[in-house]
Amino acid sequence: MAAPLPRTLVRDSLRLASLIASILLPVSVCAQQAQPLDARFLLGVGTHQGLGGPVSARGYVPSENVAQIKQLGLNSFRDDFPWSEFEVGGRRMGFTPRLGRLEAQVKSGVARPLLILAFGHHLVPNSSPPTTDEARQRFADYAAAAAQSVVAQHPLFELWNEWNLAAKKDPAFSPENYRALAEVTRPVVKRVAPNAPFLVGALGDDLGWTWTEKMLRTGILQYADGASIHLYNFCMGPSKRTSAEIIERLTAFHRLVGQASGNPDFPIYVTETGWTTAATNKCGVSEQAQSDNTAQLILWASTAARWLKGMWFYELKDSGKDASDLEHNFGLYRFDNSPKPVACAVQGAWAFIRSSLSAEKRELATGVVSINATTTSGARVAVWSETPERRYEVRIKGDQDGATFAMPCDSAARPASGAWIPVSTTPVLIAASNGAMPALEIRPAR
Repeated sequence: MAAPLPRTLVRDSLRLASLIASILLPVSVCAQQAQPLDARFLLGVGTHQGLGGPVSARGYVPSENVAQIKQLGLNSFRDDFPWSEFEVGGRRMGFTPRLGRLEAQVKSGVARPLLILAFGHHLVPNSSPPTTDEARQRFADYAAAAAQSVVAQHPLFELWNEWNLAAKKDPAFSPENYRALAEVTRPVVKRVAPNAPFLVGALGDDLGWTWTEKMLRTGILQYADGASIHLYNFCMGPSKRTSAEIIERLTAFHRLVGQASGNPDFPIYVTETGWTTAATNKCGVSEQAQSDNTAQLILWASTAARWLKGMWFYELKDSGKDASDLEHNFGLYRFDNSPKPVACAVQGAWAFIRSSLSAEKRELATGVVSINATTTSGARVAVWSETPERRYEVRIKGDQDGATFAMPCDSAARPASGAWIPVSTTPVLIAASNGAMPALEIRPAR
């Protein structure tokens, strides 16, 4: 490991001195009046119960998957609610045997469902995508009936899935057609499920934001309660396959939506993100990198909850067993349902931050992130390095009785006072029960 240049050390030391002077703060009265993060923010996972019929080729089984969601402590999941499976001949609407797995998971009550209203219907002309008034009205009828069928489970709804990527092959997937579908669909959904957020976007990769800006210019946000996006970077250069890159693009999307809506806090939802561990594919990342990136994103999200309202990791379990197939290897669990390291990272990071009343991101040194959070039971600080090459050590300045530290997957915390704690890409989670935010010293790892 290469140590930072001396000039960098001097600069970081000066910044650290001013930082330490400013962060020994009590929990504010305002923060204590706030809601905990898990009442303001949805952390979820993608599942595949709505596609594939009664038996899933991807290995999804509701009873097993409900237990996994519960074990992770998540408060939401995202799944498909396909029109073609919900409406059968004679315009009859309802859960069919082909949607039995989805119905079981939704009605288990394990978490709030985010359901994708999508895809054409073989009995409805011009419906894939809907491009005529008749097709749009038929879609809206399905959407209203689908919403009514799950309203008791406090759902969220998302209009289609990656419409913009389909536009690359079919000009019918235009921003104008998407806006027209939102205009007829949202009012009928809100009529039967007035408290269900209706999300538009579900945007796949859009480098340069060309399609996104066209969509926003249609005025679509007047027919939305939130804007959703999918963010991936696993096929970028290795140095870009990080949570920091995801955060940078998400922040840019937030700015675009804020400008288009006139509301800087217009709700944003990341309905897909994650990393594939396809070991023999050049775009795969290691299981440790998947684990670290995911934990970092969860911890950082606590600082953006004013406008970021939810994040769903893709996906709950691997969809296959081919080590070279990118799509097979996104899971928090493997195909056989054994957990990857990312499963306990999600569980541990979320358990650490979900009770936070307020949180902010700071920089302890170049490329070293600190998330400082307040809770009703004391202060929380998470620290990590954004790159594997930069390794540091931190310790609490002065004695702070009862302070502990752990990594997200540790089974038990250790005393933090007086100890130099290694800092890597795996977040260090420091808890102080006496209410004061720990002031940290930092130095390059020895």
